[in-house]
Amino acid sequence: MKILRSGLAIIRVIILVVLMVVFLSVYAFSLLFSKHTPQRGFRLRRNYIRAAIKIFNIQLDSLEGRMHDKPALYVSNHRSFMDPVIACCFVDAVVIAKAEVASMPVLSWGAKVTGIIYVDRDNKSSRESTRQLMIDTIKSGQNVLVYPEGTVGSEKGTIAFKPGSFLACAKEGFPVVPLANEYKYEYSYWKVFSLVKHFLDHAGRWQIPTKFKIGPAMTDQDGIELKDRAQSWIDEELAKMQEGWSEVFK
Repeated sequence: MKILRSGLAIIRVIILVVLMVVFLSVYAFSLLFSKHTPQRGFRLRRNYIRAAIKIFNIQLDSLEGRMHDKPALYVSNHRSFMDPVIACCFVDAVVIAKAEVASMPVLSWGAKVTGIIYVDRDNKSSRESTRQLMIDTIKSGQNVLVYPEGTVGSEKGTIAFKPGSFLACAKEGFPVVPLANEYKYEYSYWKVFSLVKHFLDHAGRWQIPTKFKIGPAMTDQDGIELKDRAQSWIDEELAKMQEGWSEVFK
């Protein structure tokens, strides 16, 4: 069974890589006639992700909420490598991602075109410059998406949020919009150290049932209070999603 799952995962990733090359090639050609804009980049990503969701057979059992009408920081719980795929299908945002993504061929160029900020979480200087880039990006009129846990979690609720981005939003007066993302089965949770093992096991499943909800915009002059409010909302929504549906938390 593991061999079959690995085979399906490999077939899917080959299709996705080929598709990404096609999308990026067509987009590069279009730049001869029309300049790149963040909006065009987001549209490119959205169309690609819609195809990826069908290829991975991601089943959205529940989808609620919509994007805030003003630039904001979107914050989400983190379960799987699949999280940004789902979030970016419904939220146009520049994603804050680990610096390792920059070394991945094809994916790194696609991420650059469609909006990404890299951060080395172990480097204080990198974290500070990323925070400033986040502020500048929101001031420019774009949304930013971050996973404030700083790692993946497999607990019933979220693990401790890093406060930095919330302190910056409180200081600048930016709204924070929480996102809740849950999966039905344990195989969707990233519990192994290896990205390859997690990908082969997760992407090799026939279907990936998930739920996703966009919350209300929140503002506060106190960054810690803002963090706590966003985290509490996500925890409450995860509990609602899990009830009578989750095969992990019965």
